[in-house]
Amino acid sequence: MSAEADVRPYDPQAIEAAAQRFWEGTRAFEVKEDASRPKYYCLSMLPYPSGALHMGHVRNYTIGDVISRYKRMCGYNVLQPMGWDAFGLPAENAAIKNRTAPAKWTYANIEHMKAQLRQMGYAIDWSREFATCRPDYYVHEQRMFVRLMKKGLAYRKNAVVNWDPVDQTVLANEQVIDGRGWRTGALVEKREIPQWFLKITAYAQELLDELDRLPGWPEAVKTMQRNWIGRSEGLEIRFDVHDADGRALPPLSVFTTRPDTLMGVTFVSIAGEHPLARHAAGSDPDLAAFLDELRHGGVSEAEMETQEKRGMDTGLRAVHPLTGEDVPVYVANFVLMNYGTGAVMGVPGHDERDWQFAKKYGLPIRMVVVPTEVRDALAEIGQDLAQHADPMSSALGEHPATDSYDTRAAVQVVEDFERRIREEGAYTERGWLVNSGELDGMDYAQAFEALAARFEAEGRGQRRVNFRLRDWGVSRQRYWGCPIPVILCPRCGDVPVPEDQLPVVLPEDVAFSGVRSPIKEDPEWRRTTCPQCGGAAERETDTFDTFMESSWYYARYTSPGAADMIDARANYWLPVDQYIGGIEHAILHLLYFRFYHKLLRDAGLVASDEPATHLLCQGMVIAETFYRDSADGSKEWINPADVEIERDERGRIVGAVSKLDGLPVQIGGTEKMSKSKNNGVDPQLMVARYGADTVRLFSMFAAPPEQSLEWHEAGVEGMARFLRRFWREVVTHASQPDHPVVDPAALTPAQKALRRQLHETIQKVGDDYGRRHSFNTAIAALMELLNAVSKFDDMSDQGRAVRHEALEAMVLLLNPVTPHVCHALWQVLGHPETLLEDVPFPQPDPAALVREAVTLAVQVNGKLRGTIEVPVNAPREEIERLAQAEPNVAKFIDGHPVRKVIVVPGKIVNIVL
Repeated sequence: MSAEADVRPYDPQAIEAAAQRFWEGTRAFEVKEDASRPKYYCLSMLPYPSGALHMGHVRNYTIGDVISRYKRMCGYNVLQPMGWDAFGLPAENAAIKNRTAPAKWTYANIEHMKAQLRQMGYAIDWSREFATCRPDYYVHEQRMFVRLMKKGLAYRKNAVVNWDPVDQTVLANEQVIDGRGWRTGALVEKREIPQWFLKITAYAQELLDELDRLPGWPEAVKTMQRNWIGRSEGLEIRFDVHDADGRALPPLSVFTTRPDTLMGVTFVSIAGEHPLARHAAGSDPDLAAFLDELRHGGVSEAEMETQEKRGMDTGLRAVHPLTGEDVPVYVANFVLMNYGTGAVMGVPGHDERDWQFAKKYGLPIRMVVVPTEVRDALAEIGQDLAQHADPMSSALGEHPATDSYDTRAAVQVVEDFERRIREEGAYTERGWLVNSGELDGMDYAQAFEALAARFEAEGRGQRRVNFRLRDWGVSRQRYWGCPIPVILCPRCGDVPVPEDQLPVVLPEDVAFSGVRSPIKEDPEWRRTTCPQCGGAAERETDTFDTFMESSWYYARYTSPGAADMIDARANYWLPVDQYIGGIEHAILHLLYFRFYHKLLRDAGLVASDEPATHLLCQGMVIAETFYRDSADGSKEWINPADVEIERDERGRIVGAVSKLDGLPVQIGGTEKMSKSKNNGVDPQLMVARYGADTVRLFSMFAAPPEQSLEWHEAGVEGMARFLRRFWREVVTHASQPDHPVVDPAALTPAQKALRRQLHETIQKVGDDYGRRHSFNTAIAALMELLNAVSKFDDMSDQGRAVRHEALEAMVLLLNPVTPHVCHALWQVLGHPETLLEDVPFPQPDPAALVREAVTLAVQVNGKLRGTIEVPVNAPREEIERLAQAEPNVAKFIDGHPVRKVIVVPGKIVNIVL
């Protein structure tokens, strides 16, 4: 019987259970601060406890686990924690659906998902676990908020929100679909209600500047944050306002980054919530009805930009600050009260949105900025720029008659440009001013300086730096969230709850219908005493936005059990060395994450400026979709697990039938795994079928981490075959009687070649894991090495020694990706059961990397015709001789005179005929 026949089979379930018992029994991944070792804090974004892991979770946490295990093998003191982002609307919706309390549903899901994570074998320090819905977590958040209130960084003001009149709650912009609430279908209203804010705008410039000091963050993420912060320099200009009878009203202030277009203003637009709009509506029923109509729909900038531009003349007039001319004041649906001043100057000739609005309502369109070629054409016509047209005229200027061919061409250039602005759209680039009186001929910078000096001297305007970023609205009118620690006193106003009375605990055992928050409905919970005056008062019944919990969770991991939010241990671990999560969090979460760290710093709790030095944004997990058309025109989506697929020789799907009834199904393309397309794959089923190591291996091999990973079971089966081969190779080798030590001086060329490939692989895999995070290429190199070992048929002492060195190294190299099987194979190779993460990661032997010979490609007139192997230090003449003597190369030379031979050392020889 062959040795291979005696090999016990690879049993992933038994192997993985044994490894996990060892890790748990030895508390292998619990870590403490250790000043004698370099630290490494690897953190993946914490999951929402939805009830089941999906493949996106598996990919995210496997990436973090590979990095964590590798770094520990390199001698680092590695922290990889886990917790639960447990508050939020999904728990409320599930509670309604399942007729249970959100807390009960959440805690049950946490236990189930924790078991799934353990099954994947992640090297997590579970001693630091927390759920953000527990009072011992959110008490610190409440304490921080109280302190921020006292510093003026947390405050309450009225804000316009999306209000669902049926659910009686505020909706996020993404929960408004075609102007209706996503759950109730009710027409959403814009309502002004009190909301709590954190003053993130106080940190806008720092948040912007420090993006340049984050070289370890993807440029795409930094660009998105720069755009969201949106720093702009401009002028704030005051327009006087009066009504139809000439009575003065409060002036309007507008901020503009394009003061050079001021002479092109033909109207001013204001938000529907602006005080002047409400004033005008008091005597105009039609305007009042329009304002009421504007109360429906979303309040996001994106929606404002894409919706049809609509407005109504208020009857009020603004006075142009340069000419004194009256221009109409319109209410416009694309102006938001909570962005800027709630008023925008309308320049339809040089702003696309204003152009669309002016075309719809027949408002004048004026050309006041032109490109260089139009400026030059005007000069050629012989007109003074200031006389080209009446600056405030709505009609195009008449050009003087001329018979000159050159002048006619110049006139055509001007007329074509004017026609473009009239008929095609605004000219939005910077250029040269025309039709602008004393500003004519100036460029943008000159006009900016001239207007700034004038308005500042007159007290009618000033230079301003503005940010698109707005203060962070942190209050929600929902139940399942952290209570905002404020007492509303009719005498004292908003009073923070004293710190010694925290936490304000959210009741968990409640009846929840989803219509009204249980704490809003409970007078006993609301009723309290004002800590300042001692009078009767009520608790705030709004709860925090769940971004609050996820903005500081990373810091709490560093200080489990600390009496305050964090303690001195935080400065050992922070900042996070590697943060991992989806790019969909690039703006909100990651911006709040950075902001909150600065709050912690300014409170004296951390010493660093940024929370994470490196960020990896993993791509989505995608899968094929299949469906059938239903009678009502909808699609019935069929899970890929229930479909039998036929592929062509290139692996493309050419046919598919249902496994349930054998009938054809339609192929819907490859899309992100989702419930809506029923193309999700249950990780638990895959683990049960193939083992966690196989699932981990496929997740790391199928694509680079930043790119989308296409899930297909044929690829998973391929990874399972690889692990079975690896198992068989190691166990077969270990069954042999002895394993001599490698003697480099006694190796044959073949033995040296395998050993060189081994150490090249060690060098590559270490670089791929550590610097490049290119896990797929590392695994590919290990597969090539296994192929080479499998073909290495040398049973001599040194042959077995080289094979043994290679297989031991492969176990250690694969350990970060497939830790269970490597844990078992390390013992098979004769080592006691131990934690492989404490075994040093293999290092390449420089001597083994030295090549005695090198293979060179040989070209004839630039085309590859053969290869030759030459000694590393072969002289040029010998290389040329061997190249021309290579049989296939000689055939192409075939007596032709050789004009020149180009030798690129170590790479190529090109023979030029």
